[in-house]
Amino acid sequence: MITATDLEVRAGVRTLLSAPGPALRVQPGDRIGLVGRNGAGKTTTMRILAGEGEPYAGSVTNSGEIGYLPQDPREGDLEVLAKDRVLSARGLDTLLRDLEKQQALMAEVVDEKARDKAVDRYGVLEDRFSSLGGYVAESEAARICNSLGLPDRVLAQPLRTLSGGQRRRIELARILFAASDGSGGKSGTTLLLDEPTNHLDADSITWLRSFLLNHDGGLVVISHDVELLGDVVNRVWFLDAVRGEADIYNMSWQKYLDARATDEQRRKRERANAEKKAGALRVQAAKMGAKATKAVAAQNMLKRAERMIENLDEERVADRTAKIRFPDPASCGKTPLMASGLTKMYGSLEIFAGVDLAIDRGSRVVVLGLNGAGKTTLLRLLAGVETAERGTLEPGYGLKIGYFAQEHETLDDQASVWENIRHAAPDAGEQDLRGLLGAFMFTGPQLDQPAGTLSGGEKTRLALAGLVSSAANVLLLDEPTNNLDPISREQVLDALRSYKGAVVLVTHDPGAAAALDPQRVILLPDGTEDHWSADYQEIIELA
Repeated sequence: MITATDLEVRAGVRTLLSAPGPALRVQPGDRIGLVGRNGAGKTTTMRILAGEGEPYAGSVTNSGEIGYLPQDPREGDLEVLAKDRVLSARGLDTLLRDLEKQQALMAEVVDEKARDKAVDRYGVLEDRFSSLGGYVAESEAARICNSLGLPDRVLAQPLRTLSGGQRRRIELARILFAASDGSGGKSGTTLLLDEPTNHLDADSITWLRSFLLNHDGGLVVISHDVELLGDVVNRVWFLDAVRGEADIYNMSWQKYLDARATDEQRRKRERANAEKKAGALRVQAAKMGAKATKAVAAQNMLKRAERMIENLDEERVADRTAKIRFPDPASCGKTPLMASGLTKMYGSLEIFAGVDLAIDRGSRVVVLGLNGAGKTTLLRLLAGVETAERGTLEPGYGLKIGYFAQEHETLDDQASVWENIRHAAPDAGEQDLRGLLGAFMFTGPQLDQPAGTLSGGEKTRLALAGLVSSAANVLLLDEPTNNLDPISREQVLDALRSYKGAVVLVTHDPGAAAALDPQRVILLPDGTEDHWSADYQEIIELA
């Protein structure tokens, strides 16, 4: 169980959340949807609940195990095999290595006493291994990984050879394996999951939904997947970015949506009625104020009118939205970017080989493939972030690339919001950049906030602001709608629809592909090129 008492969360001087008393509590059986606009403090609050951050005020106590999936999980040693990373959740990776060492020792030693000692040590390790689920647990870990779209061949690879999406799914598998006792995911572990469906295909999301529904411990989930929330959630914490408060709803997701709508209608009616009555009082006070004998009565009427407005529940201010518009592309030749024979290897593992493509001015291309097929790697090669083992990149006349990385590697986490945008557009005027950041909802003290402390959605907005300042004529976009709330996502889709330059897009979001209205598709790992058709749109919807 987790209990937050008198919790106050701040980002710089901004109060993101003030929850007096033990308002925020997670108990076994609670399946809580933590919702709110990007920047409302969801990720920051989750980190504090997980013990990975400190609140500005108040305290957080927990009893029991916690499984925390952040938006940017730290995978540790990238040389570790993916399977061992998952097994490490219960310490089984170390035990397996120790068992193998003892087996080798028993086979090698000649001295009888030393062999007996090795046998005794092996017996102790095997007992401990069995108590933790042993070889059944290995099978359970593999089953969870497979359900998340991670086949056995991936589990045998070092983490450094995996894509960002595969590594994140390994971390999710590790957390769910720790929370599972082999009987359908039932345990007392409290799961704190920040956007767990990122990088998952439709089948994996269906399996995850079932796992969470059968989980006996507590759950707090941040997700923009409304279908997942609708199926899983039985309580809602709404972080109000306007008031800096949390509203607690002990109900399902749909009932919460209905309650929010009803509450908004009530607020609007009450405000309209109060403003009508206050207006009438002000008119009457103005008439009475003209007479000295009735001046005091007139002042009292005005004060009464003010109190009527002040005592109303605050009507929610319409959500601010980022005004996203991709840049007018700089002039360029007919084919600003070409690639020939691109081949990428990780050690002896071939990711893809012999990929050819020509990005013509204004062309719109989607890169498709299963997770791990090399989609992100291809974009990194085109952006010049990585180099290929074989093949060449041929920049055309006037090429100017804008690269959006799904893991936000283009941002400097240690630098402030202002320093990041200044680095992205060193030649732009200060006032222009401040106006640009304001359009992306970064103002005042937020400009001095380190980028590493931003939420996933805020990082996405900052990275997109950098693109807007670039005047790029070729945009390389890797999952640009990840971590965005519905309103911000629509802004990005509108920007895609209106952009006149060339786009190479990697996405699991069917809406992003539809907004791009692609002409071509590149299929990885084979590198096959084809004309876009409705069949490919269906593939994205299924994946």
